[in-house]
Amino acid sequence: MISLYTNEKKLIQKAAKNDRKAQKQIFDKHAPRMLSVCRQYISPVETAEEIMLNGFFKAFKNIKKYNHNGSFEGWLRRIMVNSCLDHLRKKNPFKFAAPIDEVKDETDDDGMDDCNLEMHVLQSVIDALPIGYKSVFLMHVVDGYKHHEIAEILDISVNTSKTQLRKAKLQLQQEINSLKRQQYEA
Repeated sequence: MISLYTNEKKLIQKAAKNDRKAQKQIFDKHAPRMLSVCRQYISPVETAEEIMLNGFFKAFKNIKKYNHNGSFEGWLRRIMVNSCLDHLRKKNPFKFAAPIDEVKDETDDDGMDDCNLEMHVLQSVIDALPIGYKSVFLMHVVDGYKHHEIAEILDISVNTSKTQLRKAKLQLQQEINSLKRQQYEA
């Protein structure tokens, strides 16, 4: 029996030789998840779709560089996140105007555990964050980047990354609490 990994490896090899059918299969398999990744960073959805397509273009252009260490989906996800950050960087949002506060040790208890909001509502709350807060929040919480990685990618200090994350969490918590109160009062 041929494993799924072997099939994916063969598909990737074909795509690296510009086999359009293989590229389409890869696109069809991964596009929904990659659009979700792009949508977390970018709104409206039409812009996220455009960035996702550009990300796939970059992926297919560089697919020969994929060395089969780690998951292909993880490799593709990193390309999508970088494409989103490139798009945001064009708007120059990473020049933070807010002063860097003293950063306290972070705790895992951010008070969002009992949140019963629908996903589209939660996404709209995240979308309302300032771009800098949103980017740091998503990179750290969703994509698992460490603060020193975020600082390097966004060309900010580690303390700025930590401060932006803390402020993003506070703003999210305030908005979520407000929405919960509205639900409770309704």
